[in-house]
Parts: sequence; structure tokens; C-alpha cells
Amino acid sequence: MWKLRMFKVIVKDDERAFLTRDGRFERLLGPGRFTAFDPSGHLSAETVKAVRAEIPADKALLLARTHPRVAAENFEIVQLGPTDVAIVSFDGEPKHMVMPNSTRAFWKTLTKVDVDRIDAAADVRVAKRHLDRLDLTRMPIVVYAIVEAHEAGLLFIDGKLAERLPAGRHAFWAVGRTVKVQKVDTRPQPLEVTAQEILTKDRIGIRVTLTAFTKVVDPEKAALASGDVSNTIYRLVQFAIREAVATRTLDEILAARDTIDREVRAFVTERAGTLGIEIGEIGVKDVILPGDVRELLNKVVEAERTAKANLIRRQEETAATRSLLNTARLMEDNPLLLRLKELEALEKLVEKVGRIDLHTGSGSAGGFDALLQNLYRLRDQADGKMPEIKPQ
Repeated sequence: MWKLRMFKVIVKDDERAFLTRDGRFERLLGPGRFTAFDPSGHLSAETVKAVRAEIPADKALLLARTHPRVAAENFEIVQLGPTDVAIVSFDGEPKHMVMPNSTRAFWKTLTKVDVDRIDAAADVRVAKRHLDRLDLTRMPIVVYAIVEAHEAGLLFIDGKLAERLPAGRHAFWAVGRTVKVQKVDTRPQPLEVTAQEILTKDRIGIRVTLTAFTKVVDPEKAALASGDVSNTIYRLVQFAIREAVATRTLDEILAARDTIDREVRAFVTERAGTLGIEIGEIGVKDVILPGDVRELLNKVVEAERTAKANLIRRQEETAATRSLLNTARLMEDNPLLLRLKELEALEKLVEKVGRIDLHTGSGSAGGFDALLQNLYRLRDQADGKMPEIKPQ
């Protein structure tokens, strides 16, 4: 019966206990066993973790007013104004970011608590020591950006361009101000432009596909001149193509693609300078014709190729006939050459003959000897005689 009137509580090494009597704070209990005579049940205890822990701010503030010594020994209370922020570290390790116009409290009984208070209104840039200590990408009051080597960073504060940022890490306090970092790619960029259907001077509808290369040379001018620089350049190229195509016939367009490239480039370059853009190469990639026009052009090309082939064939035939005529004239003037030609023809004929039969009549002289004598008989034009050359 006596035990029912005793109040007991056990506090671990990493804990503390708030002892209250009828809801009023009496004392803060440290580690160990606490026993008190409480026949009416007026005592109660709330045990909480005290290592690297946070305590509700309203509870810490109440104890700071009612029991200032207890609060000063055990709590680190952080109260901030509208432009202040704070980084809270436990044992040298950053753990919490306290936002403006807020209050937070932390146990410092078993933990070394350091508070780094920052006036965000004094300097918009986050100091490098803070960049290295915290993951600022997850903090709503910090604008964090990494500018690559091929980029230019533009810092806007409350809608006004403040400065151009070099390559590297950058972070800014967005406390009491609007901060924006715009990154601009300064590498050459390809731009594929497909024109809408355009009527040529001879009223044929075609579509022209063009490739252009652009590069941002003045990021500040590009950011302020147009909300979408790429789309603006795209429209300028479209206008230039329409102007170049509408003043030419289809034959002129197909024959003067280099001229169209130069005209489009001059048109776009003149206007892109005000946007901070440099225009590189521009070239017509394809000219898309209507189906019926393409079929007619294919027939024209086919006819031209056929006519050219016929012309070449006739030229070759003429050359061959001329060569035959020259050969015939040489043979007419030189019987020996004629006989050699006959022997050449006979040799080719014999190569294709597998067997030769000689037939000689009983009343005629010769046989094989007569055949050979006739093959080797040559006309002697000098004395008009027909000498015989007998084979050995």
C-alpha cells in the first residue's frame, strides 16, 4: 500500500526529464533513478532525448521566462528577424538552417551547439564557407546554380540584371528579394528551319529546308532583347527564305542555291546583331517539290540523259566509221597490208575451226601445195609480176 504512494522515474544518460507538479514545472531531472513520495499523484515526468535534439520553441521560451537559469544552462534559443538566417551546428557539424522570422530551440546539455547568424540583407551572395558546409540546393531561401565552362550566368535581382557570373558554383540569399540565375549556352547551336509552303515567281508551291548555325556572343543583350532567342532567329530565317524564294522561278532556285544561302545569311545577320547572336553557316538542305512537278522534272532529266547518251553513241559511231575509212584507204594504197589483214582474219577464223578438209579435183594441180602458194602469193606492184613464194 505504501508503494502506491511513491513516484518513480528512470532517466537514461542521453535523456532528460521535465518533472512537473499539477502541470507546473518543478525541476529538470538528470540521468538516474528518481523516487519521491506522492500520495496524491500530483507528480508527473516527461522524458525526452537531449543529444543532438531540438526542443519545441514555445516550451523553451516559457522556461526562459519562468526559469531563466534552467533555460540558459540547457537550451540554445535562436530567434531571427525578417532578414536574418542562421546555421546551427552540432559538435561542429552543420545540421539546421533557421529561416527568417522564426524561433527554434536546441538542447546544449550534452551537445555543443554553435549558431552562425547571417544578415541576408547585407550581402546577397552566400559566403563560400557556407557553400561548403550545407546542401543549399534543398533550401528555399537560397538560389543555387552551377555555371559550366561553356555557359554564361546572368544574375537578376528583383527583375533587374545585376551581373554576369563566371563559370563555377554560385548561391544567393533570396530573403526580402527575388533572385534568378539565367544560364546561356555560348556554344554554336544548329538550327533546323523548315519553311512553310512558298509560291515561287512562276507560282509553283515548294518547301525549303535550311540549316543554320547560331552562337550567343553577347549574353546580356540576348537575355534582354528577346524572351526566346532561338524562336526569334527561327522566324527571321523563315522570313528570309520566303523573300528569296518568292522573287525567283523554280529553275532559278534550283540553279542558284549558293546565292540564296548568301541572301538569307545577310538578311538574318543584319537583324541578329541586335539580339547578341552571331550567325555562322547557313545552307539550303533540301528543296521539296510537289509530286506532279517532281515527276515532270524526273522526265526532263531522263530525256536529257537519253539525248546525251545518244549523242555520245553517235560520236563514237562516227569516230569508228572514220577509223574504218582511214584503214580502207591504207589498204587500197598498200596491197601487202591488205594481205596481212586477210591473214589476220584467217587466223581468227582458224582458231574457231576444229577441223579443215581439203578437196582437190583430179584434173586440177595443186592440192595442199597449191593452197599454200595461193596464200603466200603477193603482187609485185613495181614490175607488175606475181612472184611465187614457196614454203620451205
